[in-house]
Formats: sequence, C-alpha cells, structure tokens
Amino acid sequence: MWLWVMPRVGAERFFIGFAPRDRIGWLDLIRHASGGKVENLPPGLPGDGYEERADAYAEGMRAAESIVRRHRIMERWLTDGLGLDWVTADAEAARLEHAVSDVVEQRLYEVLGRPATCPHGNPIPGYSEASPREARVSSLAAGDRATITRVSEVAEREAPLLLAYLSQRDLTPGREITVSESDDVGKTLRVEVAEREVTLSHETASKIWAVPGHKS
Repeated sequence: MWLWVMPRVGAERFFIGFAPRDRIGWLDLIRHASGGKVENLPPGLPGDGYEERADAYAEGMRAAESIVRRHRIMERWLTDGLGLDWVTADAEAARLEHAVSDVVEQRLYEVLGRPATCPHGNPIPGYSEASPREARVSSLAAGDRATITRVSEVAEREAPLLLAYLSQRDLTPGREITVSESDDVGKTLRVEVAEREVTLSHETASKIWAVPGHKS
C-alpha cells in the first residue's frame, strides 16, 4: 500500500508526495520531498477531490508522526542509555525505527523518563511542541542573547557532519549564547558559548534555533 504524506511533523514542514508503506521512514520522508507537488500518482490513489485529499493527508500525517516519534525515542535511548554520539545515534535510530513495536516504543519512552525531545532538541510528536518564541540563530543581531532549543531536523538528514561540528563546539540544546558580531556582508555570525567564541556561516546558523533573551 502507498501513503500520501504531506505533514508538518514536529517543528518544520515537509511536503513529501508518495512513498510505499513498507519503506517509508524518516530518511524516506526527506528523500521523497516534492515541494508540495503531487506527481506520478499510482492507480487507485486519491485524486483531486477535497475529501479524498483530506483523508490521505490525515493517514499520511499519522504514519509520519509515528515514524518520527519512534525515531526520536530511539535516539534518546541510544544517546542517554548507550552513550552513543549524536551522529551514530541518528544513523542507528534510522535502522531501528522500523523494527520496534508500539509496545517497546512506549516502554522505552517510560523508562527514559518521558523525554520531550530528541537529543538535538526537536519535539517528539504527540508529547511536546516547539516553543513559539524560538527563532533561527541567523536572525539574531549583535548583542542578542539566546538559549539554544534545537538543531534543525533538516540538518539531521542533509548534513550529518554538522551535528558533530555543533556538538564539538557546545552549540547544543540548553546552551546560552551571546552574539558578539553579525556580518551581513560576509554572511557570518560570531557567538560566545561556553567561554569560547565560534564563527558560523549564516547557513549553519539558520539550522540552529534558540529562544531570544535580553541584549547584553
């Protein structure tokens, strides 16, 4: 069976298109991204009718949220329980998310203390939501202070090396940062974090979300 998945999962929107049920996963959700276009419909799938599209959307949303929830709970177990690093945990969770039953998923969630987010700070669907106050670090100005809330879920898939880069520089959820310089011409941002200064490109800074505080 095929699913039409066009969900807003967690904190960012992904327009997916179609993917076979037995292969659909977090990696598949990204790879099947279609920019909102629906193309090459297999026979028997929902057409242009509003009710049909709504039913397909709802089914896709439930499937997508279930997979993402399982993936993020597995990541929590692999990092908090087994001590794996961010990058390894993300890759292993992508393999395990298809093999874990609902019973095991729920039990892991309870044993882990009912976590609200994955290790990168992204909300676990059904259990928490992103803060409405958060903003991309790239949007902050010199003198702004903020607390990092999460690393973009897009970065988890598109740039796994970025996870290691940010972790090594203490740019992780819960860390407080101060923007010491914003260079709009050079497209860089210099931030103070954990008693060190780190220079980020605007592209990298846009993949980090934080809740702004008071100016320094």
